[in-house]
Amino acid sequence: MIDGNVDISKFEQDVKPIDIKYYLIKYSRYWPLYVTCIFIALVIVFLFHRYSVEEYEVRGSILIKQKNTPEVRILDRSNIFSGANNLENDILLLTSKNLASEALSKLHFDVSYFASTNIKEIELYDKSPIKVDVDWNFPQGGSGVIHFTLVSENEFILTNEERGFFDFLSAKASGPFDDQLLNKTYRFGEEIVTDKSKFTVHKLKYMREGEKLFFIVHHPSDVLETYQRSIAVRPINSYGTVLQVSTISRVVEKGRDYVNALMDSYLDYDLKEKNRITENTLAFLDLQMSVLEDSLRVVENRMLNFKVDNKLMDVSSEFGGVLGNIQRLDDLVQDIDFELSYYKSLQGYLVNKGADYSEILAPSVVGLSDGALNSMISALVTASMDRRKLLAIVNDNHPNVKQLDEQIDKLRENIFENINNLVANTEKRKAEVNKKLAELDKEFAKLPQTESSYANIFRQYRLRENLYNYLLEKRAEAGIAKASNVSDNSVLDYARRGSLVFPQKPQNYGMAVGLGFFIPLAFLLLYHYLNNRIMDQIQLRNSIRIPLLGTIGYSTKDTNMIVAEHPKSMVSESFRSLRSGLFYLASEKKCKRILVTSSVSGEGKTFVSLNLAAAIALSGKKTCLLGMDLRKPKISDYVGIDNKTGLSSYLVGKAEKEDIVLPTQYENLYIVPSGPIPPNPAELLLKDKMGEFLDYLENDFEVVLMDTPPIGLVSETMDLLRFSDVNLYIVRQDYTHKKYLLMVNDLYANDQIRNFYAVFNGLRSGGDIYDFGGYNYGYGYNYSYMRKNKYTGNYYEMDEKAKPGDIFDKFLRRFRV
Repeated sequence: MIDGNVDISKFEQDVKPIDIKYYLIKYSRYWPLYVTCIFIALVIVFLFHRYSVEEYEVRGSILIKQKNTPEVRILDRSNIFSGANNLENDILLLTSKNLASEALSKLHFDVSYFASTNIKEIELYDKSPIKVDVDWNFPQGGSGVIHFTLVSENEFILTNEERGFFDFLSAKASGPFDDQLLNKTYRFGEEIVTDKSKFTVHKLKYMREGEKLFFIVHHPSDVLETYQRSIAVRPINSYGTVLQVSTISRVVEKGRDYVNALMDSYLDYDLKEKNRITENTLAFLDLQMSVLEDSLRVVENRMLNFKVDNKLMDVSSEFGGVLGNIQRLDDLVQDIDFELSYYKSLQGYLVNKGADYSEILAPSVVGLSDGALNSMISALVTASMDRRKLLAIVNDNHPNVKQLDEQIDKLRENIFENINNLVANTEKRKAEVNKKLAELDKEFAKLPQTESSYANIFRQYRLRENLYNYLLEKRAEAGIAKASNVSDNSVLDYARRGSLVFPQKPQNYGMAVGLGFFIPLAFLLLYHYLNNRIMDQIQLRNSIRIPLLGTIGYSTKDTNMIVAEHPKSMVSESFRSLRSGLFYLASEKKCKRILVTSSVSGEGKTFVSLNLAAAIALSGKKTCLLGMDLRKPKISDYVGIDNKTGLSSYLVGKAEKEDIVLPTQYENLYIVPSGPIPPNPAELLLKDKMGEFLDYLENDFEVVLMDTPPIGLVSETMDLLRFSDVNLYIVRQDYTHKKYLLMVNDLYANDQIRNFYAVFNGLRSGGDIYDFGGYNYGYGYNYSYMRKNKYTGNYYEMDEKAKPGDIFDKFLRRFRV
């Protein structure tokens, strides 16, 4: 037999840590809450998708080819070993307003067409059955949202509808409105003119009478701002020169057309810059030819008249070889003069021009074959054109502009030095030819006067004719070069399809499922973290240091005498289990004194005391329940006994011992009521008469249960511990605060209390769990299998049907821990 003084807390010194299974069981019981929240989240996401206007990303790509000539890379040492383009300039150009304006001029974006629907906005774009041509030369004052209704095959009416609350968040919230357009009938093709508007509506497709839509007229400057900001340009990779051009659009076709138009405009701009030199060459040649054509016609008429007047028919045979040599030298002087004129004009151009040399003519264009000068001038033109292109999107202080200015200055110095040498050499050659020509002129002067005069006229004619033919040939070459010129860059992929970027439906549904699960879980975790009440046996074991002796189920009966009136109920069985555990404690005592207390009022110590006494009495042991709570007596009310005479009456000397020990209707169960509430309950319980009375009860009873005041509220309970053999500390589920247990733990740790055991009262079980009642001295675990707050197998008394008012409570009970 085990000694009753053994401290059974030694059996519980090592408490295993809480594993994940505990939390899985604990929070899985809330699955209806998770399912409900997930369902609500999915419905919200579905409605969001239903009423949201989709946005698509449309992408195209363009190949940027290398443009820097070898001469530029040689003069700019930073580019000697690099052939890659500076794509930053091309990115800035593609996102510039100038290029956006060129692209929008090819499209019809100044008017947006929408279908009339109550769900969400649907832009028709190229599917619109009408087209509105706006005259932007007219000072448009704005027309806002215009509703179109077809009234007959060729007639329509324009109206305006009041804006709803959500219209201010959509495309309908647009600009001022022209009231002069309202409630008038118009015909297709008719020019509609008011003080603020001027446009024409054309019918493109068949429409039914009464069909409605609405359109919005946008000012070109607003359209330019919107689409210029919507373009995103980035390199596809770090090593290539392919740029991806993309935009976000609510209509795939609209975004596709804009991206393609923008890339085409970029190629047109590049080609236009390349053709600028050819156009300048053609203008120069046309001007020279127009002057030569007039002088050639005059000289030709003079020569014809001279031949008629002097009757000269075969001029070539009459003048011989002298005239041929003179003509050959004249042609050479003419070529030298043309070459010298180009050099000097180029010299003056470089002196007078600022930093823009894109209009300079290369030597090869005018027929000069100086390779070095031609290469340097081509490099100068290329650098100057790059500078002009860059200035269209940045200012003069940009680092790339400064870099190009340095390249242009180096090229300009080298060209100046080369031209000075060419001018000196050309003038020297001209002097030598003029010297030979003077010798031939002396020889020609010996010929007859008629032949000499004709020779002068013929020389002038041949000079102008050769120059005119030369310019005519160069003009034809320049025209062919312009016609065959193409852009260095090319479109790699035109935009065709769009990818949905808003709303992201798979991600949103996944987020809805995640939030629907984790938001309630987070609230539950936060609630349980902030909840200071004891909710289950695991929390109780972790919060209290005294042994857990047993658990008492939650009673749904209308009576407090559960054991006596409902002996087959679940709660009655839990009291029997507690009774079994008590039999092994203080077993050497002839009369076992059991004290029942708690932290605060309302934790069920009187309920436990009364039913535990009834359970012990049913076992055949003569039991006395002593009501020692003189402040709030309740036992007499529970058993229906008069409380006019009781323990307080005996302690003040107004009653005898035998008068206050009252039998009950239950066998072996006696009650000592508390009696009238005294003014000094603590002092009364400390009298020697209290000890004498307990000694008196010990002679007649086997078990004495003492229902005492809460130990956390009054002081007399600590003094009453000296009279008890076993002390039961009642903890109630979802009622007792964890902080209340600190005092008991401190008292137990300091050995101020002994033989203290916890009883978990009012346990509501939810789901399928094993309810371990605790350690029983000499027995081990006391357990029973519970399912939805009922014992299985129909062995115990079935609970009565739930009342209508208890349905909600029964539902909440499923989620209790």
